[in-house]
Amino acid sequence: MALWKVTCLEDQFPGMWQRWFRHQCVGIGWPPQRGFCLDGQTLGGRGWTVARSALKAIRPGDTIAVALRGHRIGRIGQVTGLEVADEQWDPLVPVSKDYQHGEMGRRILVRWNLTVGPDDRDMVVHMPEGKRLSSGELRPTLARVLSLTEATMIATMNDASNWVGLLTHFDYERALSGYIAAYPHRLEDGLLPHPNERIRERVFADRTRSDVLLEDRQGRAVVVECKQGSPTKANIDQLRGYMAHLKKETGASARGILVHGGARKLSPAIAAEAAKLPAVEIVQYELAVAFQACA
Repeated sequence: MALWKVTCLEDQFPGMWQRWFRHQCVGIGWPPQRGFCLDGQTLGGRGWTVARSALKAIRPGDTIAVALRGHRIGRIGQVTGLEVADEQWDPLVPVSKDYQHGEMGRRILVRWNLTVGPDDRDMVVHMPEGKRLSSGELRPTLARVLSLTEATMIATMNDASNWVGLLTHFDYERALSGYIAAYPHRLEDGLLPHPNERIRERVFADRTRSDVLLEDRQGRAVVVECKQGSPTKANIDQLRGYMAHLKKETGASARGILVHGGARKLSPAIAAEAAKLPAVEIVQYELAVAFQACA
């Protein structure tokens, strides 16, 4: 049986992955009412041509993986049926002024494999370097996966160090910085707000600004930089720049901690980069929000 990948446009249609999960299906667009026909003569460019061929090739029993932006996989499952014919158009995005015929109406029915990946459907899998889909597989909406075997994908998805939150639209870097400034001991026991109020969020001579500046048990300054996604070399360089600015302006060396919301497992390249002097410590955070009705 074949392994397929379908792209979930979570950025364009927030909540679409949760809708797919609940309805036990995935969907793609190209409404037949606009001339995109599965059989016979059709309108449309290369995108629809590629998707159309894939729709004709996929079969019940095949495996399909849901791809999200940022090399993430939501879940894999087994195809149980196809409702992709023109007369079966059933949009997952309702009809509206912007979408006169709705969107995501060609449905591929799926039985999700709940033994693979996170138990929590609000968590997804960040595929590490070396275990990612190729650019040729990522580009189309629906594509056959040949770069990875199903067994490799399952093993990667079952590694809890690759699990990250689904959240993509809520920009909480500022909120996280404020939380760390208020409760620095949650980041590391013994950390305190820096005693100099004026440099807790220091603006350096080049007008760059560090997120949080703390002090550890030994009285050493600790520069903290918060990032929403997985750490990059640019993030490390940015933090080292703040550390260098602080040393130049105060004469004291500082520690650097990069707090990120990506997967716990770092790529070898990022781990090696962080270990270079001056070393940068990398810490993962997880966001949890709870709501309770007021009495």
